[in-house]
Amino acid sequence: MPGDPRALEAKYRLLLQISQQMSRTLDLQELLQQLLDAVQSAVRYDAAGIFVLNRSVPLARAADGNVIAGMATRGFPPRPSTEDPMLRSGKGIIGHVIRTGTMVIAPDVLLDEHYVEGRATTRSEVAVPIVSGGAVIGALNLESDHLNAYGPADAELLEFFALAAASAIDKALLHRHVLERQRIEYQLRIARDVQSSLLPGGSPAVPGYDLAGINLPTWEIGGDYFDYLPLADGLLGVVIADVSGKGIGAALLMATFRAALRAGLLGERDVGRVVDRVDQVLRDSMDASRFVTAVYGALHPASGRLSYVNCGHNPPMLLRAGGGREVLESGGPAFGMLGNRRAEPGSVTLNPGDALVLYTDGVVELTDGVMEEYGVHRLEQVVRDTLSRPASEMIDRIVEVTRAFSGREGYDDDFTLVIVKRSVA
Repeated sequence: MPGDPRALEAKYRLLLQISQQMSRTLDLQELLQQLLDAVQSAVRYDAAGIFVLNRSVPLARAADGNVIAGMATRGFPPRPSTEDPMLRSGKGIIGHVIRTGTMVIAPDVLLDEHYVEGRATTRSEVAVPIVSGGAVIGALNLESDHLNAYGPADAELLEFFALAAASAIDKALLHRHVLERQRIEYQLRIARDVQSSLLPGGSPAVPGYDLAGINLPTWEIGGDYFDYLPLADGLLGVVIADVSGKGIGAALLMATFRAALRAGLLGERDVGRVVDRVDQVLRDSMDASRFVTAVYGALHPASGRLSYVNCGHNPPMLLRAGGGREVLESGGPAFGMLGNRRAEPGSVTLNPGDALVLYTDGVVELTDGVMEEYGVHRLEQVVRDTLSRPASEMIDRIVEVTRAFSGREGYDDDFTLVIVKRSVA
């Protein structure tokens, strides 16, 4: 009974032991083992387990991964998690308790519809939910080799234990989350440093030209790419690309695209055949849901002629010093979608005073407070207004104006921009 002095004393001892465990460790696995030690002093068992729910894998989607983030057991034979129906898909009395948030007392486990055998000698079982903030975060389970080993008084004591243990478990889960986040942030910093090393450290010095580029990823790492590539006979390769998706997957595909492009350039000057080579490599190394849009061009500095291929990318703008505009649309579908079709190269000539602007959709598709897009026309206007400035200052102005337009420092999509100006003779 709740007023029984012995029951009150047992609760006090459990509460004291739990508070001591909380002060000793924040490691989840170690804490769970210590909690099992504590409960053993109050309720006898032949086997026991304490299980903490993996909140990122709801029971309804358990086929995608284990539903249990941490556990400690006593008296159970070793068993791979892949063969455990409770760990994988929330089966059994424990899974039922976690799913419903209600306790279960099974005087004879063979008569309980939810029972799944974990050990051959178990005859009776009791399981209670561990609840924190109104949500079930796990379960405590005791098993006995005798029938009718557990009654309401045992279940009440275990509920008290689970209530007190929930706070300690929550703190351990939070600590694990913090450590995991720190680990991920550290790895992302490394990935960002590696990705930054794949982008140009500066602009090449090309007599008669002024070049500048910028890459501002939405996350720590992104899927946009630009580069300057020295080619044979004094030609200069210029590329801008946008990988579908964001984050680590996009960054890895971007690195693959960069490597494929540089390999494709070896011994090949024809921009169309370079694109065919790159497309073949990418189709062999990415799934059908991925693709890369890009513009690759080879500039002959002496004549100003640029041979290029546009593979599904935002058409670069060639703004003429006298006020005209051309868009670079010749090409074909995005990389990964070309198939047996050959991209059709195009060519334009940069005259003195002209500016070529290459950009990704993050530059023109950002929106303001009423969801109006910045658009190509606004980008063109800023370029024209700053045409007399160095290319780097033109880019600085575009960044300033786009941030003012959106009202935010960051961008919803990776922001990459390259400007190639031919100097006035």
